[in-house]
Amino acid sequence: MFPIRDHNPSGTTPFVTYGLIAVNIAVFAAYWPLFGNERAIAIFFHNWAMIPAQVTQQGIYSGLLTSLFLHGGIMHLAGNMLFLWIFGDNMEDRMGHLPYLGFYLASGLAAGVAQILGAPLSGVPMVGASGAIAGVMGGYLLLFPRARVDVLLIFIVFFRVITIPAALVLVLWFAFQVLAGLGSDPDMGGVAYWAHAGGFVAGGVMTLPLFLRLGGPRFWALQPAVLDGTGRATGVRRTPIPRVRRRR
Repeated sequence: MFPIRDHNPSGTTPFVTYGLIAVNIAVFAAYWPLFGNERAIAIFFHNWAMIPAQVTQQGIYSGLLTSLFLHGGIMHLAGNMLFLWIFGDNMEDRMGHLPYLGFYLASGLAAGVAQILGAPLSGVPMVGASGAIAGVMGGYLLLFPRARVDVLLIFIVFFRVITIPAALVLVLWFAFQVLAGLGSDPDMGGVAYWAHAGGFVAGGVMTLPLFLRLGGPRFWALQPAVLDGTGRATGVRRTPIPRVRRRR
């Protein structure tokens, strides 16, 4: 089950989301030639990735930030940017451009801390924007649980796109990260499940004040109608969404 788009148009142009996607692609393109040299790419990741043992034993914290803009391959990059494109625009619309950027980076840092807590002495480099994007997804679950998301179902040779509530997509995704994290050894490399789970929780917690200012659960009923995969409205009332007043 793989999300491919949502039916939840934003009211503003998501400049920060577009910028983050562009920066991630540009950074990846800059070091892409190193993948042809195993030693060179290993040295590069050692210098710029987040390595838990470097943080806990040497006090090197820069990787917590720089690792958010590195990826281990084209598919890793593509998957992360797709999730950011699907869920990021609505979060940026509700938060505002600069607050959203801070939220994104803070979610990424929290994800790194979660991974460190899971394996504080690990020497395995961690790269990827997925921890920060998980924070965006955690916030999206709180603000837009009723939005409709198209997901691609793949079963051997069977392919089908279905439309389901965002809450179902995101809760299942989070549950998988936790269960997979419990069943894996973070010292052995692979997917950073605890970074995903930690970023998701951090994003939800940081979105909570905004959610309450918007009216809490009443905000869900005020969201404009969204379309399902057939183009039919879901029946949610078309009432204007209240905006948060921001100090100039």
